[in-house]
Amino acid sequence: MPAPLIWVGAALAGIYAGNKANTNYLKRKQVVGSMPGESKLTITPVNGSIVCCGIYGVLDHTGIWIDNTIYELSGQGLVRCLSPNRFLGKRSGSTIYVACDANSNPLFEENSVGLARSRLYTLLDYHLFDQNCHRFVAETLAGHSVDIMSFSDLNIFLHQHFSTLINWHKASNN
Repeated sequence: MPAPLIWVGAALAGIYAGNKANTNYLKRKQVVGSMPGESKLTITPVNGSIVCCGIYGVLDHTGIWIDNTIYELSGQGLVRCLSPNRFLGKRSGSTIYVACDANSNPLFEENSVGLARSRLYTLLDYHLFDQNCHRFVAETLAGHSVDIMSFSDLNIFLHQHFSTLINWHKASNN
């Protein structure tokens, strides 16, 4: 049985290395100024803010902040609304981060609040690389279908959508 554990470890190491390379690429291209955990600033999210947390130091999970709750697409494909504590639950991250512009103002889209609320309790065909939390967030902001597969893709989308450098700061409502 040690072989499957070695494969899992190798896969996680590969994902981690890929994430580090993507982070460096996004910074060189001036898409992202600070990734989650790199900034010491604390920001209060506003309705429609984009938030994220870490998953075992390898992946990121994203959602939309609405009335001190977070709307997310779960791994089962259910669009649901959670408290910040439940958003962090069963994940390794202990901190929620909020996407901000170059001046550290939370990025938000007012229309995304209504769209996220209208999708509450709907069931989507979840897929880790195709129909995931990052795509849900981007589509909620854009109001239409977008091709997003990863946290890096989401950062590029946010950079283009808001025309600003993206900075991830700790959310004050943790």
